[in-house]
Amino acid sequence: MSHQEEHTISAGTVWLLATAAGLIVANLYYAQPLVGPISRATGLDPGAAGLIVTLTQIGYCLGLLFIVPLGDLLENRKLAVSLLIATALSLVAAAASSSATLFLSAAFAIGLTATAAQVLVPIAAHMSAPERRGQTVGTVMSGLLLGIMLARPVASLVTDVFGWHAIFIISAVLTAILAFVLTRQLPQRQPQGAMKYTKLLASMWDLLKTTPVLRRRAAYQACIFGAFSLFWTTVPLILASPAYGLSQTGIAIFALVGVAGAVASPFAGRRADQGKTRSTTGMAMIAAMLAFAVPLLLHGSRDFELGLLVVAAVVLDMGASANLVLGQRAIFQLGAEVRSRLNGLYISIFFLGGAAGSSLGGWMFANHGWHGVLVAGLMFPAVAFAIYLTEFAEQRVPA
Repeated sequence: MSHQEEHTISAGTVWLLATAAGLIVANLYYAQPLVGPISRATGLDPGAAGLIVTLTQIGYCLGLLFIVPLGDLLENRKLAVSLLIATALSLVAAAASSSATLFLSAAFAIGLTATAAQVLVPIAAHMSAPERRGQTVGTVMSGLLLGIMLARPVASLVTDVFGWHAIFIISAVLTAILAFVLTRQLPQRQPQGAMKYTKLLASMWDLLKTTPVLRRRAAYQACIFGAFSLFWTTVPLILASPAYGLSQTGIAIFALVGVAGAVASPFAGRRADQGKTRSTTGMAMIAAMLAFAVPLLLHGSRDFELGLLVVAAVVLDMGASANLVLGQRAIFQLGAEVRSRLNGLYISIFFLGGAAGSSLGGWMFANHGWHGVLVAGLMFPAVAFAIYLTEFAEQRVPA
C-alpha cells in the first residue's frame, strides 16, 4: 500500500470492516448462553461448564498478545484472512463436537483466532486521514460492539429453533464468506519494519512502560468494560427471577434493545477528531456511573424499574462504546509502526477488566443480590473517573 493509498478509505470499506469486526468477535460469545445444552451434549461435568467461556477468553487474550502484534511485521490482509480460515475450521470443529475435550479445544481455538478482528481495526486507522481517523475507527468499533451485544441473544434464538450446533455452522459459513470478500476487497498493507518476532514481543513491555497514554486509556477502559461485563453477566439472572419473570425470548429482546448504545461510537470518534477527547471521556464515564446509580436510587413498580433497566443498559453501552473508541484513537495517533502492538496491549488489558467484572458480578449476585451487583458495578466507573481527574492535575498529559 502506498503512502497515498494509506489515507483513502471508502465508506464501503469502512462498513465492510465494521461488519467483519462484528461477525468475528461475536464468535467469542455464542457459547455463553448455551453452556447448558453444550455440556449435556458433550458430557461435560456441570462443575466444569464454566471452562467453555473461560477457555475462549484465555485464547482471545493469548491471541491479542502473541498474534495481533504480527500486524506490525506481516502483510495485514494475509494475516487477517489466514486467521479467518482458522476461525471457520474451529467453528466447524465446535459444531461437530461429541466430546468435552474436542469442544473445549475448539472453544480455545475460536478465541485465539477471533483476534482477526483486532488485526482489521488498525488497518482502518492506517487507511484513514488523521483528521477522520476517530470517526472511521468509531464506525468499525460500533460494528465490533454490535457483534458483542447481539451474539448472545442471536445464539439463544437460533438454538431455540434449530439446536445449539446451528449457530456454529452458520457462523463458520459466514466467516468463510468473509475471508473470501476481504481477499477481494481489502488492499494489501505491508508494514515497514523488519523486526524479528521475538524482538517484537519483547518490545511490548517497553511500549507499556514508556507510553503513558496507553496505560491511562487501558486503565479507563478496563474499568468501564469491567462494569459492562458485570452488568451483562448478571442482568439475565435478575430478569429471569420472580422480580421480573422474563422468558428467554424476553431477555433476548432486552439485550437487543441495549444494542442501541453502540451508536455512541462514531459520535465519540467525531468529537475526538475535533480535539474534544478529554471532555468526551468524562461524559462516557459519567454515563457509565449513572447506568448503575439510577436503578440503585430510584424504585417503583415492576414496569417502572424494568424501564429503568432498559435505559441503564443503553446508557452503559453508550459509555463503554464511546470510551473504547476514544482510547483506540488516542493510541493510534502514536505511530503507524507500533499500532498493532499498542492495540494488542490495549485490548488485552481491558479484557482482563472484563473478566474481573464477569466473575465479580456472578459472585455479588449469589451473595448480595441485585443491589450488591449495582453497588459493585458503580465502583468500576467511579475508579476510572478518579483516575481521569488526575489528567487535570497533569496538564501535560496528552489528550
